[in-house]
Amino acid sequence: MVKLYAGLAAAATAALLGGTFGYIYLMRSDDPYAACRNGQVAGGSIGGPFTLTDQTGASVTEAEVLAQPALVYFGYTFCPDVCPLDNARNAEAADILEEMGHQVNPVFITVDPGRDTVEVMAEYAEVFHPRMQALTGSEEQVKAAAQAYKVYSQAHDKTDDYYLVDHSTFTYLMLPGTGFAEFFKREESADRIAERVSCFLDG
Repeated sequence: MVKLYAGLAAAATAALLGGTFGYIYLMRSDDPYAACRNGQVAGGSIGGPFTLTDQTGASVTEAEVLAQPALVYFGYTFCPDVCPLDNARNAEAADILEEMGHQVNPVFITVDPGRDTVEVMAEYAEVFHPRMQALTGSEEQVKAAAQAYKVYSQAHDKTDDYYLVDHSTFTYLMLPGTGFAEFFKREESADRIAERVSCFLDG
């Protein structure tokens, strides 16, 4: 029954996101990045102010984290499959972009702050990329950041030490001065993400 409710919630969230992106697209016929979107839609009210803690223990805001182009992903370190695969792909895309002359930072924001302490996030970031920013915070801070990015997350029974967390899996391209520029789905490869991000940056 829990899985059923989680599935329904995820489906509802996906429908809401789809409607939001579609509406934004229709309202942005003057989109300067239209050639980069490959049929997908973006722009608008995704992202916003946050204050979180990075893997060094420093308090950071969105202005500091997103001072350079970034690939932002929400997940959690105990995630058994989706999160490590997506973070590895985003890290690879960042390396490909660096070879193309663009510095884009992978950013990982937890949806499980109870277990994802600063120390845990530091170890996790070290595994994936030297420029990865791994962010945690209080329950309230993390919830505010997730809401700003329209991220769905729902923890299973926390009385089980090995509980899982259902969550959406979009990666968001954030650009300085522009904010949210595009989102990428799980099935997109590192090469394809790098190609599309470079279109935005070269433009």
